[in-house]
Amino acid sequence: MNIHPEFHRFLNRHDKETLLKQKGLAIWMCGLSGSGKSTIANAAERVLHQQGRFTIILDGDNLRTGLNTNLGFSDEDRLENIRRIAETAKILVENGIIVFISAITPRGELRDLTRGIVGERNLFEIYVKASYEACEKRDVKGLYAKASRGEIEHFTGKDGSFEPPSTPDLTIDTESLSVEEAAIDLLEAILPKINRP
Repeated sequence: MNIHPEFHRFLNRHDKETLLKQKGLAIWMCGLSGSGKSTIANAAERVLHQQGRFTIILDGDNLRTGLNTNLGFSDEDRLENIRRIAETAKILVENGIIVFISAITPRGELRDLTRGIVGERNLFEIYVKASYEACEKRDVKGLYAKASRGEIEHFTGKDGSFEPPSTPDLTIDTESLSVEEAAIDLLEAILPKINRP
């Protein structure tokens, strides 16, 4: 009540995409902590930037230092975390921006939520696949060591479950691909979706 959206008066998506010479797309990268989501997004973004594309990375850890700083890791907080990220991605995509989202997104219901918010045609889901053991060996953030000492509750893959997506648009196995190979696979998959006719 007492809310009056003004979307109909604003410049539309077509106007923004024409200016940017690209189509907006949300590239949602899910997977265990340390699987390579942010690293691959960073590598792919740099290539697109060199091509003159306008991109943004929404990184789960970065967002938890600002937009989502008040959220923990309970099921309810994880849902709200993903909801806020998805709503942000939707706004950016509707303005013609190519958005990389790096967020663990451990359960199917959370991925369904993102699809419902961002929209099926606006979302490209990537499963960045790596086993718990491989991520534990990498342990780039020291989280696995903390989890093994019991210093982190609800750690995904250990105390909290991770449900791999059943039908992602792309699976990138970082145990068998280099960062460069993974970025190439990603870019080849999304280029038809971000190129304007």
